[in-house]
Amino acid sequence: MIHQNDTPLAERMRPKSFDDYVGQGHLVGEASLLRRALEQGNLPSMILWGPPGVGKTTLARILAEQSGRTFHQLSAIHSGVKEVREVIASVEKAGLFAGRAILFIDEIHRFSKSQQDSLLGAVERGLVTLIGATTENPSFEVIPALRSRCQVYVLQSFVVDSLKLLVDRALGQDEWLKSREVQVQEWEALLRASGGDGRRLLNVLELVVGGISATPAVVTNASVDSVIQSNPIQYDKTGEAHYDIISAFIKSIRGSDPNAAVYYLARMIEGGEDAKFIARRMVISAAEDIGLANPTALVMATTSFEALERIGMPEGRIVLSQCAVYLATSPKSNAAYQAIGNAQSLVRQTGDLSVPMALRNAPTDLMKELGYGAQYHYDHDAPGQFSGQEFLPDSIAGTRLFDPGSSSREQQIRADLKRLWKEKYGY
Repeated sequence: MIHQNDTPLAERMRPKSFDDYVGQGHLVGEASLLRRALEQGNLPSMILWGPPGVGKTTLARILAEQSGRTFHQLSAIHSGVKEVREVIASVEKAGLFAGRAILFIDEIHRFSKSQQDSLLGAVERGLVTLIGATTENPSFEVIPALRSRCQVYVLQSFVVDSLKLLVDRALGQDEWLKSREVQVQEWEALLRASGGDGRRLLNVLELVVGGISATPAVVTNASVDSVIQSNPIQYDKTGEAHYDIISAFIKSIRGSDPNAAVYYLARMIEGGEDAKFIARRMVISAAEDIGLANPTALVMATTSFEALERIGMPEGRIVLSQCAVYLATSPKSNAAYQAIGNAQSLVRQTGDLSVPMALRNAPTDLMKELGYGAQYHYDHDAPGQFSGQEFLPDSIAGTRLFDPGSSSREQQIRADLKRLWKEKYGY
């Protein structure tokens, strides 16, 4: 039987201290920079960037509590410049205690440029310590002037062990769950429904247990699936759509299906998804999934993003549609994507190898005397603009990191590389 408590389980279980805070050890661990800053009383303004339900709001509240600062919270969805100024004015009235106030703005990426500008003066003067929470990349959504005054901390989705710990703590601490003698017999559906979102996990758990009449309440995969199918909106449908539908959209482009691509595009537009978020993902797809098979795809995606910024919505949907169809119908290659992955893996394995002397910069006479830049061959002066000199460090000479794909354009690239380098790279 569903209980009468109007407060959701996720809110009832919200941690009050770092001892109860689950996950994000890289931020709140004993040796972390943020923990040390808090202990030293030098808490900086910051942007907390991460997916929904990973503890951004909770972390902000704990920081306020642990630092003894007053806490003011605004939501960028419901607040604007007027509300920001009211908070700043109230902080100014606090006199000596003004600098100890924390202004927390949830979903700060939804603030316009002018709204973000209204924060600058107070942050710059140290009148408030700003903590902004965002699910979007702050490089795109937070203005440079504000971002430069804030540390950016990245929060990660919960791993399986952390999700299970959240459930175990709820079962052991929440009075209603204890009265139901809950037993989690099967975990797969419950964890899958969470999507790494701790808030969603606890809210789904509450729905499932509320739908079980027997005591003890035994949670199974079937009981979770049944509740999810009958209550799709009650467990954060917006958050799920944000990740699942964009995933289906990008995979439809990758799979060369323009029909599915525009369908999922329409789902996002009708659902109120941020159009710039969609455009950015298409820029990434153009480089990752199409790449050298059709280099114009990246130009198209970038131009579409710029056009969307200029004209806005709803007309921007036409631009997004044209780009989505173009990308879906383009030949595909992930060769460039794989090449940088291979190169980064090699760098991690081999460390900072010495750059060959011939390739080093020699801005001073001493460096020239030491052999910097010696025996470098300027390729434009060589026959066919190709010298064939060695560019990689000696210990990895001849290592092939880029492997052209099967598209006609890349096959031509492979032939050109083989003609130039002969058997060196195995093309």
